[in-house]
Amino acid sequence: MNTLTMKGNGAAVQNGVRDTQRGPRLPRARTSMTPPRQPVPPVEGDGGPAASGQRSRASRVAAAAIFGGLVLGASALGAGASKPKVWYRTLFKSKANPPSQVFGPVWAVLYSAIALSGYRVWSQPPSPARSRALGLWAAQLALNASWSPLFFGAHKPKASAAVAGAMVPTIAAYSLTARKVDRPAAALMLPYLGWSAFAAYLNAQIVRKNAFRL
Repeated sequence: MNTLTMKGNGAAVQNGVRDTQRGPRLPRARTSMTPPRQPVPPVEGDGGPAASGQRSRASRVAAAAIFGGLVLGASALGAGASKPKVWYRTLFKSKANPPSQVFGPVWAVLYSAIALSGYRVWSQPPSPARSRALGLWAAQLALNASWSPLFFGAHKPKASAAVAGAMVPTIAAYSLTARKVDRPAAALMLPYLGWSAFAAYLNAQIVRKNAFRL
């Protein structure tokens, strides 16, 4: 037993010496059979590269200026066409028609909400819903900008009633689509949706009450 033990110990010592002489073991080199590590794609909304927070300051400022400028242009077009005119005063209107001085402050608030809503949607990561929402935002603004020139400028209440009737579902579609992208952006449009529906009703009442002269 002692002889075997000595041999076993000697073998152990020899292995230890050999291991010492070999030096530290190097990590195994990657072979062609080892699959490469795949990068983990960022999840939308987790702060990854696609997050809106990583947009440059210059692009955010430019986008805010664009949305604000578009809305301001539509507002200026409407204000220029809707200056008090004798023709409008002679029309029969609904009893629910507010005084003329109410429209200016109301539209100032609504236009601000429209611009902010569009900017918030643009600020979100790219997606099909975002693209559809931006398209609907542009469509409703185009309809908005055409209403005053038709009604006040061209004296065509029937045509403007058709535009107002198209605005309401367009704004509603935008709000529903924007809700998938940014809920505050959708909520910002709800007062505008309600006021546009009310304006469409007033326009329709003018057409009905003045059918004999239109």
